[in-house]
Amino acid sequence: MADMLALWHKCVPSFVTCRGRRRIGKSTLIERFAMRSGARFIKIEGLRPKAKMTAQDELANFADQLAVQTGAESTVPQNWLSAFVRLERELKDKGRTVVLLDEVSWMAHGAPTFAGTLKIAWDNYFKKHPKLVFVVCGSVSTWIKENIIEEGSFYGRRSLDIVVPELPLSECVKFWGRAVERIDIREIIDILSVTGGVPRYLEEIDPGISANENIRRLCFRPKAILREDFDEMFRDVITHLPTLTASIIRALVDGSLSSTEVAKRIGKTKGGNVTAALDQLVEAGMVSEDVGKNPVTGEEARMKLYRLKDNYCRFYLKYIEPEKDAIDKGAYALGSLEQLDGWQSVLGLAFENMVVNNTARLLEPLGLASSLVVSATPYRKAGRGDSRNGLQIDLLLQTRRSVCLVEIKRQREIGREVIDEMAEKVRRLPRRDGVSVRTALVYEGHLAPIVEADGYFDVIIPFRRLMGL
Repeated sequence: MADMLALWHKCVPSFVTCRGRRRIGKSTLIERFAMRSGARFIKIEGLRPKAKMTAQDELANFADQLAVQTGAESTVPQNWLSAFVRLERELKDKGRTVVLLDEVSWMAHGAPTFAGTLKIAWDNYFKKHPKLVFVVCGSVSTWIKENIIEEGSFYGRRSLDIVVPELPLSECVKFWGRAVERIDIREIIDILSVTGGVPRYLEEIDPGISANENIRRLCFRPKAILREDFDEMFRDVITHLPTLTASIIRALVDGSLSSTEVAKRIGKTKGGNVTAALDQLVEAGMVSEDVGKNPVTGEEARMKLYRLKDNYCRFYLKYIEPEKDAIDKGAYALGSLEQLDGWQSVLGLAFENMVVNNTARLLEPLGLASSLVVSATPYRKAGRGDSRNGLQIDLLLQTRRSVCLVEIKRQREIGREVIDEMAEKVRRLPRRDGVSVRTALVYEGHLAPIVEADGYFDVIIPFRRLMGL
């Protein structure tokens, strides 16, 4: 928000792009920015494309929304330049104005010259208004990236590119209100393992019922929001390679893979299509491209790991999609969700994902808040000829003079074995001379007294600290 508010300090208008996954709160962020600024707010949202829809339908929708908000004429504009000129006529120079074109890729449906026309409108009309912040926003991040961010005709015109991430853990817990003081933290973690930090999903939480019942209500009832949202999201906004990207997401459900491993897992040869699909999933916010530094050379690691960072997608593919017919017949009306096959394993992966997604929150307790962290990603090194000689570190943070190995553990009982496991990882981690090694544990569960008393871990962080509790 601070970067956005700073736009008003300029003497010229601002062109802003805003991207992020569906349901992440992009439109709400822009609307609150306008409210906080005391600015006039005009929002026009594109229509979801359907069979037989044309550019004229989008133009009519544009005109109708503009008319309702400003009193402008509601006749259908002849083309997009006419539509933008009509919008420009409604802008006032004396006061701040925020214009939001929401789901802009839908708006551009059937109009291949839409982006070019928008550029002409910006240069010749919208730029006349010094107190204007003009925002194009959408869940199809690849469209914005390809047509505006990487399109040469827009170079030098954008003031800000906003990528809206999931909410940090400390913001997620606010959806439980005062009830958070009375609820076992494990219940909150279980729900976040399903929803991630997606505001729209968290809005549906009922703090007055158990995590088990919340998950059942959100996921395992016919027409429930999380029963339906994956298909809606995937069909409408993620990608123009739906079959291939769906296969890739399924390949990543059980853990991170390199692009070569992804291609092998889905029966494809590594090449342009697989790389393009991975790039689209990264851009959509579903997958993280974890590119760390080689701890020996300090150079970028040769192997990139792709991680399914979206907890909802993992839960959906693991438990909802295979049971959709049973769910729709009411088979999950009763019973404990802990009986689901591999439940604890999936919750463990989701827990690890939450910590890695909130790495910034770890820097202060790790004593790295004022350090230049050159790399902060999961780390994996393949074993030569024997997988037992490989190495996997949940999170490896590197500065110029040190490495910090972070073990992420969620178990009912965490005993001395966690020390032995970390000691073995430290022994196997290759590193250059003159580099100090530190160890940390982020955990949820009952920690045996010996783990702290031993002193092996330099820092031990209970997960509730990351949640601000």
